[in-house]
Amino acid sequence: MLQSKLLPNIKQSSQNGFVIWHGMRIAELCELLRMNPALHWTRWNRLALLPPMAVYNSLMGAIENWRFGKAVQQTELAGPPVFVLGFWRSGTTLLHNLLSKDPQFTSPTMYRTLFPWHFLTTEKVVSKATRWLIPRSRPMDNVPMSWDATQEDDIALCIMSLVSCYMFMATPEDFTQYWRSLDFRKLSESERQRWKECLLLLLKKISFRDKRRIVLKSPSHTFRIPTLLEMFPDAQFVYIYRNPYDVFRSAVHLRKTVIQENGLGRPVFKDVEKEILKSYQLGFEAYERDRMLIPEGNLTEVRFEDLETDPMQEMSRVYQNLSLPGFETVQEILKREELHLKRYKKNRFQHDAEQMAEVYDTLRPAFDRFGYPAPEDEQASHAAA
Repeated sequence: MLQSKLLPNIKQSSQNGFVIWHGMRIAELCELLRMNPALHWTRWNRLALLPPMAVYNSLMGAIENWRFGKAVQQTELAGPPVFVLGFWRSGTTLLHNLLSKDPQFTSPTMYRTLFPWHFLTTEKVVSKATRWLIPRSRPMDNVPMSWDATQEDDIALCIMSLVSCYMFMATPEDFTQYWRSLDFRKLSESERQRWKECLLLLLKKISFRDKRRIVLKSPSHTFRIPTLLEMFPDAQFVYIYRNPYDVFRSAVHLRKTVIQENGLGRPVFKDVEKEILKSYQLGFEAYERDRMLIPEGNLTEVRFEDLETDPMQEMSRVYQNLSLPGFETVQEILKREELHLKRYKKNRFQHDAEQMAEVYDTLRPAFDRFGYPAPEDEQASHAAA
C-alpha cells in the first residue's frame, strides 16, 4: 500500500485557527452542518467562530448587495477569462503568479476568495487591520501569503455554492461531495446552475472593482472544461504539467495539510495516497478528452521543469501561442521574478523506489504523454549524476 514519506525538514506552519468555513453566511453554514461534517471539541476555537462569522458575513453581504448588487449584475467582464489548468502541485500557483504580474490582468486575491460575499465593502479596511494575522507563507509550502496574494477561485466557490472538491476538508472520511464536484454529470441541474451563478457573480464583482481581464487558477477546473466553455466560449487555457511522481508526493502532503488546517474535527487521512492517484488519473483522462473541445489557438501547455528553469522563455512562448499582447511590458517584471525563483526553497520528499514503481504503473499514460522516464531510468539518471 502506498505511503507518503517526508523528510524531517518539510515545511509545516499554521493558519492560526482561521478556516475556510469562516467565510460562509448563515445559509451556507446551515447547509454545511446538514452534511454532517466531522466535529470535535479539540477544534473549539474554530467551531466557536463559526456562528459570529456567519452572522457577520450575512450582515456585510446584505449591505454589499444593497449598495452594489444592481451595478454588479450589470457589470461586463473585460474579456474572456484565462484559465490556468493542471493537477494540484503541478506548478499552477507559479504560473498563475507569473501571469498575474502582467498589468493587463487581474486575479482573485486571498481576501476576495475567503470573503466573496462582501469584499467590495470590507476589503480596504479589514485587510489592512488584520494583515498581521496572516502567516508569512502557506502552510504546505514556502509560497508567500498576504491578503493581496493571488488565490484560486475554487476557495470562493466552496464558500458560496458548497459545490467544490474542498468540501472533503469538512468530511475527510466521506469523499462523496469531492467526486461529485469534479464530475458535473453527477450534479443535479440546480447544483450545476448554482455553481455557474456563483462563479459569474465572483467574476463580476472582481470586474466591478477592476476593469482588467481576469486570470483564474483552480486545479479543479481541469475537470470542468466543457462547462467553462459553455460559459465562456472564447476563454483561453494554459495547462501546466510536471513529473507525475513529484506531483503525487507533493499532493499527498498538500491533502494532509489542508485537512489539518481547515478541519472542524480531528484530522483523518483516510486513503489519501489512493485518492490522490485516482484523482490524478481521472483528471488526466478528463483533460485528454476535453482539450479537443477548446478552439485552436486558445490552449497551450507548459512543462513545469522548463518554467522553473527558464521562466522568461516559457512565458514568452505562452504569450506567443495564445496571441496575448504586451509581453514586452511584462518582460522587465518577469526578470525580477527570476531572482525570487532561484531563492525559493521547495519541499523535499524521501525517495522511495517501491512507491515510484506503483505510481508509474497507475499513471503510465501520463508519464508517456508528457515524456517523463520510468522509475528505473530516473534512478539510473540520479545515480549517474
